[in-house]
Amino acid sequence: MTTADTGPATPAAEATPSVESVEATPPATRAEVCVVACAEAWRGDGEILASPMGLVPALGARLARRTFAPELLLTDGEALLVGLDGRPEGWLPYRRHLALVTGGRRHVMMGASQIDRYGNQNISCVGDWHRPTRQLLGVRGAPVNTLNNPVSYWIPRHSLRVFVERVDMISGVGYDHATGPYHRLPRVVTDLAVLDFATPDHRMRLASTHPGVTVAEVRAATGFGLAVDGPDEEVPVTRAPDPVELRLIREVLDPGGRREREVGPR
Repeated sequence: MTTADTGPATPAAEATPSVESVEATPPATRAEVCVVACAEAWRGDGEILASPMGLVPALGARLARRTFAPELLLTDGEALLVGLDGRPEGWLPYRRHLALVTGGRRHVMMGASQIDRYGNQNISCVGDWHRPTRQLLGVRGAPVNTLNNPVSYWIPRHSLRVFVERVDMISGVGYDHATGPYHRLPRVVTDLAVLDFATPDHRMRLASTHPGVTVAEVRAATGFGLAVDGPDEEVPVTRAPDPVELRLIREVLDPGGRREREVGPR
């Protein structure tokens, strides 16, 4: 098997752990692999606003900023740009935020209650529109996000309930319903795998499986046929965090271990 992604760059500001500390470090957990997989969504974006929604995506964005994406802009979620320590770096008034939103200068990572093979996302309701069985958040900013910015997705529980043949309502717009200069869905990260849309027809592709996960497990938890490049045994394995990234996750970004509660055992 090969390893997905290009690998991290060691941050100049962080000291490399000693050989002794590396040898004593417990191996990466599934949650920590997911943090790195989310961080990789922002690789190569340059000076762009990261808008992660959820704990693991937020940890991923902060990890990316500390390692291979130093130009990435982080926000407090309201009105300020913040640095690595959370201190304000600049003001982000609403008018400036709207300029970023409409010009492709933001990369959002949202969740999904349902998602289909072309990346149509539903966070509004489950069931028939006239009489839904479940009322969810509503479409919120999903249509504008997906039409005007790159949008990735974080799904902590990869299952048939989420990965469906057809979403009950389109909140975030997929490749079969939208075109435009800023519409792009870079990746979907789940507790089992990394998926993308790098196919000729923008159909969802299995980009990598997390360590210990088989292609068969991912297929069994997906309600439609995934595109796979080559034989199952050639599907890459999602890279694990390196020692520097592990130390950052465990000691700096999430010393309380909240990530382990978001990515529970299956």
